[in-house]
Amino acid sequence: MIKRLAAALSLAALLIGPQSFAANRPDKLVIGLLPGESAPTVMRLNEPLRAYLEKRLGLPVEMVVGANYAATGEALRFGRLDIAYLGPVTYILQSRRAKLEVFARPSHEVVGPTFQAVVIVPADSPAKTLADLKGQEVAFGDPASTSGTWVPRYQLLEAGLVAGRDYTLRVLGAHDAVALAVANHKAAAGGLSMPIYQRLIKEGKIDGNAVRVLAPSPAIPEYMWTFREGLDPAFREEIRKAFIEVSDPAALGVFRAESFIPCVDSDVDRVRTWIEAIRKESPDAVPAP
Repeated sequence: MIKRLAAALSLAALLIGPQSFAANRPDKLVIGLLPGESAPTVMRLNEPLRAYLEKRLGLPVEMVVGANYAATGEALRFGRLDIAYLGPVTYILQSRRAKLEVFARPSHEVVGPTFQAVVIVPADSPAKTLADLKGQEVAFGDPASTSGTWVPRYQLLEAGLVAGRDYTLRVLGAHDAVALAVANHKAAAGGLSMPIYQRLIKEGKIDGNAVRVLAPSPAIPEYMWTFREGLDPAFREEIRKAFIEVSDPAALGVFRAESFIPCVDSDVDRVRTWIEAIRKESPDAVPAP
């Protein structure tokens, strides 16, 4: 009788599969962050949010900064992270390969859940418009960065400039590296996040008198907190509520946010249109699914 019961339980385990046994609250929450700046800077800026989530959820919270944007996106896709803060482009590219679910994004005073990129030039640059950058070298951040590469490329495309044909695209990997390159006359121009650009000047990381904004971008849908596929539904709901209900100014500070609000996949459709416009002129710009 005991042998039959054991056999039945073993068969049930095979039929149910490992996911059902894993469908419970994990021992810790692992958060993925993009390396928009150096890893120590990203960790420092996000520490208040980590501490808030640890207290709210009652379990350890670990932050992981990817080596690049693709690494963070792929770590989420392969289940090595539980949630990640992804830019629209990183999310769009990774969601073609996995069933990721977005659940929250920061909302700001006046502009709501949007932000902007900027194309900057040295203060003494003769350029007055984006079209004046024809034949020049333009610095960008990570190849998958929304505000550090894709939106500035779209801005240049709208001005009639195609990468490789009308200007040289130089990849520097991070927003702060782009700002420094422009400030030090190592590039004729650079594209990066406007909020990061403003903070770098405020913190004295770049000389505000050495650079100027040539062109701000259209409004960009904000980055989105994203669940990995297969995360336990009950735990997902705990996390979702923790974000939507956060009111701690320190936890919201790095995001310059009044709050986190719910979001859905279609919120980034505008970015899909920009990606398609770039792909049409530069087919190799978009990785294959």
